[in-house]
Amino acid sequence: MKGYTGKYLRVDLTTGDIRTERLPEEVARKYLGGYGFVGWTLYEEVPAGTDPLSPENVVCLWTGPVAGTPVPVSSKYIMGALSPATGFIGFGIASGGIASELKAAGFDGIVVTGKAPSPQYILVQNGRAELRDASDLWGKTTWETEELIREELSDDEVRVSSIGPAGELLSVLANVTNDRNRQVGRSGIGCVMGSKNLKAIAIRGTGDVEVADLDGLMEFSRDLYKRCRGPATEKYRVFGTPANMLVHNRLGCLPSYNFQKGTFEKVEDVSGERMLETMVKKITACPSCPIACDHINEVKEGPWAGTVSSMDYESLELLGPNCGVSDLNAITKAVELCDTLGIDTISAGVTVSWAMEAFERGLLTSEDVDGLDLRFGNGEAMVEAVRRMSLREGNLGALIADGSARAAEKLGKGSEKFAMVNKKLEWGAYSLRPLQTATLGFATSVRGACYLRSGSYQPDVKGTVDRYHLDSSRGKVVFEGENLYAIIDSLIICKFTRGIYKDNTEFTKLIKLVTGFDWSVEEMIKTGERIHNQAKLFNVRFGAKRADDYPPPRAFEEKLYDDVSDGAIIIRAEYDEALSGYYEERRWDEEGIPTKALLEELGLDATLGV
Repeated sequence: MKGYTGKYLRVDLTTGDIRTERLPEEVARKYLGGYGFVGWTLYEEVPAGTDPLSPENVVCLWTGPVAGTPVPVSSKYIMGALSPATGFIGFGIASGGIASELKAAGFDGIVVTGKAPSPQYILVQNGRAELRDASDLWGKTTWETEELIREELSDDEVRVSSIGPAGELLSVLANVTNDRNRQVGRSGIGCVMGSKNLKAIAIRGTGDVEVADLDGLMEFSRDLYKRCRGPATEKYRVFGTPANMLVHNRLGCLPSYNFQKGTFEKVEDVSGERMLETMVKKITACPSCPIACDHINEVKEGPWAGTVSSMDYESLELLGPNCGVSDLNAITKAVELCDTLGIDTISAGVTVSWAMEAFERGLLTSEDVDGLDLRFGNGEAMVEAVRRMSLREGNLGALIADGSARAAEKLGKGSEKFAMVNKKLEWGAYSLRPLQTATLGFATSVRGACYLRSGSYQPDVKGTVDRYHLDSSRGKVVFEGENLYAIIDSLIICKFTRGIYKDNTEFTKLIKLVTGFDWSVEEMIKTGERIHNQAKLFNVRFGAKRADDYPPPRAFEEKLYDDVSDGAIIIRAEYDEALSGYYEERRWDEEGIPTKALLEELGLDATLGV
């Protein structure tokens, strides 16, 4: 096969057995790679009733066919497992050098089962792999773990994906960090690794990836590189993703004060422009990326002087305005804590904002929060709350370490109504009521509250729909976006490049140049539909129903109040109509279950269909 090594590693941590297995060509043609391979792996290997933290759960790491090739902005990998956060399919995509390094080492992926008797890490080197003792690494931060493994191996080129203390302590918010500033966030993949006593995966490879048409791919890649340096990506090159702060504030869709408002009165203080002027130490890029969106902040003075962290829009927004915080130093410190201790910044920010609201409402006492003045706008308290939740420290840490949904279940007192979650996963940094197409897309996401599954915010932001209302036609927007994004996430290429491809024929061109698969646009989109339905089937196996596809109560019960989107609210009847419209486009029944006819057409297991 071209674009693939045709092999993957299977590691049984219980027995210590490691073997190489063949990746069937029919699987590659059916699921393409990345996201598709995660759905295939989990559906084949994780039966109904599996405990996410049991040895029977699987954690897998997959690349896509473009990894390790000249294609720009293709240095991405995906990890997946049955999520301990949602109880459904869990996965996250990260950039950095892991994907190309694994392909260079001779493998397309790694499938891990069982539980090690003591902390271990997997070392992959040019066609072979071994388990190594990680006892001395247990308790170390992710940054420390990377450096210690490189020192042990006397090789600075080794790429490392690792968990921090949060994963070891089994926080369902725990992520996986590689290259210091790159994270497999959301879904609690780091928690699953911790449950298996798997501290890290280290990879070193020196091989090449063979493609179907190297000359053609080089020519196309050169053109794509030029486009990547054009106007479609300019704002990310200059300001990084924090460029969205002022834009979203003007649109009234910037969450603040735990999604109670859609604007922030101190937004200028936390804008991408202010950050570039006062905080940015350097701008870096992932391997094979000419965009360079990664802006590294450095705190220059005060109690956190010397703190350094990568800053993106979601982290900045949710640990900033959504917590009422306008102190860039505090936000930078909080992100550093998340990255080193190994916890998801999105869930951390939304969980802390929930705790702040509960405290201000008098539902949490001073004793409950360990004496912190946990009010909106208190940057020092926000930072300390993040540290405590990452380490399960004190009363507050014990309450919020597993996110706002579980914290609200423990606290009760009506706090469930302002836990901003879907499928128990915290909402991203897009206000629900003034971006209603986006809300439909987020809530129907198979992994829960996800802005990366369909791009459904785009018509709202661009003004091509009435973003303050819903109707049945919005289902088609989400349906079409999900199918294309399933392809993008299976190749895997960065979504920042979606604007540089002229149309879908260029995606089929890319696939043919790399793999030799000569697909029409229709065949490609049908593959995306298959990939998405495979993930949905996994959720159906674990009990997914229509009720799981709704936004949190605040979207329906409280009007937004701010200068731009004042009075915005989602009308439940309109949402019901839009959700049914989405199911109809998907050919699912009214409970969101795929029909047998659809599953048979897609070549998927039809036993769970209706």
